[in-house]
Amino acid sequence: NRSQMAEAFAHIHGGEKVEAYSAGSRPSGVVNPNAIEAMRELGYDLSRQRSRSIVDLPDIEFDFVATMGCGDTCPFVRAKRREDWDIPDPKALPPEEFRAVRDLIGS
Repeated sequence: NRSQMAEAFAHIHGGEKVEAYSAGSRPSGVVNPNAIEAMRELGYDLSRQRSRSIVDLPDIEFDFVATMGCGDTCPFVRAKRREDWDIPDPKALPPEEFRAVRDLIGS
C-alpha cells in the first residue's frame, strides 16, 4: 500500500517523464481501501491498481529505487541509486493515520 501510493506520487509529480512501478516482497494482490481513499482525496484513483510482487518487475537496472522500512530483508533490485525510506506500514492503522503515512510518502 505504501508502494502503490509512492507510485502514484511518482506519476503525479513526474507525469509522462516518469515510468514508475510498485512491488512488494509479500503482496496480497489488493490495495487497502484506506490507501485508495487517501489517494482519492488528492484526486488520484488507485481503485484499479493491485499489489504486485518484486518478481513482477522488469529485469532492468532502475534509475532509482525506494524501499520502505525493510532494511536488510529487502530483495535485491538493481538500481543506480537507492534509498530506504523509514515509513511505517499503515495497513492496520485507522484512516487518519493512513493519511499521515500518505503525506510522508508525498513529501
